[in-house]
Amino acid sequence: MPEYLTNMGILEQDFCLQVTSSRHTCSEVKSCYSPKGVVFHNKYCEEALSQLLCEKKGQLPPGPTPWPILGNLLQQDVLPLFKSYKKLIGQYGPIFTIWIGSKPLVVLCGYKMIKDALIDHAEEFSGRTVVPTIDRIFHNHGLATEDERTWKEMRHFMLSTLRNFGMGKKQMSNKVQEEALCLVEEMGSMQGHSFEPRRRCTGAVSNVISAVVFGNRFDYKDQTFIENQKTVESILKLCGNFAGMVYNSFPKIMEYFPGQHTKTFADIEKLCGFIHKKVVLHQKTLDIQEPRDFIDCFLIKLEKDQNSPKIYTLENLVRSVLEMFFAGTVSTSNALVSSLYVVAKLPHIQAKVQHEIDEMVGANRIPSMENRLKMPFTNAVIHEVQRCWKDSLETFPRATTCDIKFHGYNIPKNMAVVPVFPSVHFDPLQWETPEKFNPDHFLDEKGQFRKRDAFMPFSAGKRSCPGEALARMELFLFFSVLLQKFTFYLDVDTKDMDIISLITDVKNNKVPLLRAIKR
Repeated sequence: MPEYLTNMGILEQDFCLQVTSSRHTCSEVKSCYSPKGVVFHNKYCEEALSQLLCEKKGQLPPGPTPWPILGNLLQQDVLPLFKSYKKLIGQYGPIFTIWIGSKPLVVLCGYKMIKDALIDHAEEFSGRTVVPTIDRIFHNHGLATEDERTWKEMRHFMLSTLRNFGMGKKQMSNKVQEEALCLVEEMGSMQGHSFEPRRRCTGAVSNVISAVVFGNRFDYKDQTFIENQKTVESILKLCGNFAGMVYNSFPKIMEYFPGQHTKTFADIEKLCGFIHKKVVLHQKTLDIQEPRDFIDCFLIKLEKDQNSPKIYTLENLVRSVLEMFFAGTVSTSNALVSSLYVVAKLPHIQAKVQHEIDEMVGANRIPSMENRLKMPFTNAVIHEVQRCWKDSLETFPRATTCDIKFHGYNIPKNMAVVPVFPSVHFDPLQWETPEKFNPDHFLDEKGQFRKRDAFMPFSAGKRSCPGEALARMELFLFFSVLLQKFTFYLDVDTKDMDIISLITDVKNNKVPLLRAIKR
């Protein structure tokens, strides 16, 4: 065996990566070494690049040169993708390859490229790749599974169950309206004092999911409820940050080292224990003739399908409930909080939304989904806030389901594929003023709401979010009810901060406090 291969094998076995933030560069990482004293020199990079990676890459799209073992992990001009994609498009075009550790990922950018893959070739790009963090959290259950048959069955079951409990219908709308009034009461209790809106908004969105899944809501101040929310939020943080990328690159090694992943995984198991207790209580009081919620429906299905392949298991139920809270809480809550900060930052936008609410709904009725068609500006503001997220990436990367010739490249079956949705939402070929917050993007010349094909906050294609209808309902009702009852103000002057930066900072929890003054 060539010397460089022996050295690379030793490095991979003994590699210990000690990092504390995504700002680390290669020079700041402690030497990759083994007890035998093999040092990670540039010559190993050059030899491995030319002799190890070329065969593996085959005819994949070009991309930035990876380091052996590390791939592009520590290259700040490559990762995170939502910051670097424009530069990479300029160098390699709208389709390119990056390496996370020793694993290649095909990256798709721009509306036309992503549409061609996820919509025009939906079947070929409908697979799921193995992501160690996701696999460790969801145990290959629910919609996070890589098994095509299980995924199709679970998606069908979730959608049909959500519809049965009123998703997209007045029954569900009433539940969201009731929770919106609870949120109004909670914010009103601040009596005009400054407060941090994230926890309250997340609580409201979580309670809608809780009503569907558990059949009950929680008090906003319930400490277990708050801790469960924080655990769900930590999943998104781990999946999207540098610590998560390191774990995904070296999962077996990282299991032996403490870090953010250790705490997150422990908290998730604690939350799963909470969900399991809820399932046990449901089992004791189950009436198969009158299911109360998602858990009841799953348990009934489990009883009926005992002799079929084990898709409906208690473990799958627990992880599916966890997934519903993860998929149905964090993004919706972030969008709602961002909307409040936007109107607080832009008083003229807030006044126009409130005028539309006053004219179409009035002060005494609660806004309903029936009002949405007559409130195009309010709807446009919500959509524009979602468009302006700059750091939104798909948490569950896709995978090809077969070998495919795509834009001149041979992409093999099971290749990981990452669509960069900010490249769609800021595509200059699709939006009139992509770098500006502009609700007119979603209004036609008559001021009526218009849909945009290049709007993909819920992903696209066969793996798009099954809870999209519920999320849209929550955003419209929560936002319009809050603007009907309050006028929002920022606690400090943010005139030097542009709107798009403010929206991004909301997700990263780096924003000032708000004040809600009763109208």
